[in-house]
Amino acid sequence: MCHSDDSRPPADAEDVPARSTADVRLTAADGNTLLAFEARAADPTGAGIVVLPDVRGLHAFYKDLAERLAGIGLEAVAIDYFGRTADTDDRTETFEFWPHVQQTTPEGVASDVQAGVAHLRQLGVSRIYTVGFCFGGAYSWRQSADTPDLAGCIGFYGRPALVGDATDRMAAPLLMLLGGDDPSIPTTDSEELAARARAAGVHVEHVVYDGAPHSFFDRSFAEHANACADAWSRIRSFVAG
Repeated sequence: MCHSDDSRPPADAEDVPARSTADVRLTAADGNTLLAFEARAADPTGAGIVVLPDVRGLHAFYKDLAERLAGIGLEAVAIDYFGRTADTDDRTETFEFWPHVQQTTPEGVASDVQAGVAHLRQLGVSRIYTVGFCFGGAYSWRQSADTPDLAGCIGFYGRPALVGDATDRMAAPLLMLLGGDDPSIPTTDSEELAARARAAGVHVEHVVYDGAPHSFFDRSFAEHANACADAWSRIRSFVAG
């Protein structure tokens, strides 16, 4: 698990509040109906972003993040992975997520991401990114191959093994953000993934924060505030187009 219900994403004092927020349901091309959360930008830039949560699915941290992204001008939609298997909409800390994570597939995740992309297109967005965390971080990188016409794919502390051999098909630029003190994801693994993507002709920004643990992207994590703030700045630059 990456972010608890107490985690909070970065926020800038000059950001404006989202114009509106709403819980929505999206329908993927394979017929799956999935939970999602929409945050509309008060001052849209023409860009949009699909948020891919960690293994817990669509819980509070990612709704909050969607609002922060809307605050910097992105139309944002955070999605859930478990519409095919879960019989509840509860994604609090009581949700038993592992049985549902184990039933996800790359094809199902891509179908759900593409439902989020289609939703953003309907809002008039012309340039779309993905951002994900842990499980979602790896699958965000993988969308460079699995979801056509993305402007870029951002991932935090993703497991390169989940990307598999998709690097040969990648097209969208990658932003890879990792903690240097994260024993679950050796730096050599993420460096190898970055090298394979570059060999396929993909632009890659690979950033490792020395001493930062898994889940450092949390403004309540005071001892890693600099890494959190720098990662937020890099996201803003990456999506500026």
